[in-house]
Order: sequence, then structure tokens, then C-alpha cells
Amino acid sequence: MLRIHCPFCGLRDHLEFEYRGDAGVERPALDNESAEAWHDYVFIRENPRGRHAEFWHHIGGCRQFVIVERDTRTHEIFSTRLASGKGAGR
Repeated sequence: MLRIHCPFCGLRDHLEFEYRGDAGVERPALDNESAEAWHDYVFIRENPRGRHAEFWHHIGGCRQFVIVERDTRTHEIFSTRLASGKGAGR
């Protein structure tokens, strides 16, 4: 069972969270009119094997966004931290 440590609520079952995507993708500036930049931001994603940073939303608890550093092969979690200020509300 995957258990995620929420900075506010402590260790919780992953069923309390919703996966929200790659935490390494940078959103284009709002005034960027490049269709290619927005297309890549919305649709183009890597499917990494190994250690990776991800956004998770604690929907069954404090409702905060958390960045989880996790191995996508073994599901081992290395770290968690609050995602505020890093595009967490997307």
C-alpha cells in the first residue's frame, strides 16, 4: 500500500490523495501567445522510470498540494513537501 506523508496531516493512505501530474513541468507565462508552448505544456509529458517529482492533492484531508518525490518503478517515496508557490493550483 502506498502511504504519503502530508506536511500537515502526517502519514496517510494514498487513497486520500489525487495524482495531479509532473511537478517538473514549467507553465508558460500567461502572456506567452505561442501555441506550440501551450500545446507542449498541456499535452507533452515524459513517462519517467525511476525517481520523479509529482504533484499530489490531499483531497481527503487538508486539501493542500504536496510534491512527492517517488520512484515510479518501486513506488518508494523519498520525500514530500508543501507545493505552495510552485504552480500547485493548476
